[in-house]
Amino acid sequence: MSTSTPSDLNRRAKGWTGWVLLILVAVGLIVVGTTRDTGPRTPDERIEAISKRLACPVCQGESVYESRNTASNQIREAIRQGVDEGRLSDEQIIQQITVAYEGEELLVPTGSGVEALAWALPAAAFVLGAAGLVVAFRRWQRSARSLGAATPEDYELVARALALESSEEQQDDARDRP
Repeated sequence: MSTSTPSDLNRRAKGWTGWVLLILVAVGLIVVGTTRDTGPRTPDERIEAISKRLACPVCQGESVYESRNTASNQIREAIRQGVDEGRLSDEQIIQQITVAYEGEELLVPTGSGVEALAWALPAAAFVLGAAGLVVAFRRWQRSARSLGAATPEDYELVARALALESSEEQQDDARDRP
């Protein structure tokens, strides 16, 4: 029977299995967070949520929820009718409005098709960047280990170089004084 010491457990946790476990947990949390529907439940909350996702066709940078323009009022009324009918989902109501206004109203890209890239690419870039940093740090760590421990001769060489640099700086300072 083998016993694991704390240093063995620590070394194992720092290995690739620990990283794989961490990545799996992070991906699982992202999947749960993006697929879980905790949207509004009352009709007024649904209307508000939908109108916050649509851009005012006239105003620059405002949502239908924020804008008091006539066009935004008409869109809010269309949203209210869709919600009151009760037979359409939020996505179907948004789809009807984007078709009616030629697709220029979405503030938030959808989670499917080409628009899904707006969500996926930044996340993928972050993951690839983090993975690249991990690879680089490990390579630097291996390179440093391959050099071995510093010897007394190394310390003496550094001390001489520092002393030489210090004396050159003093000479430069002496020349610069009037």
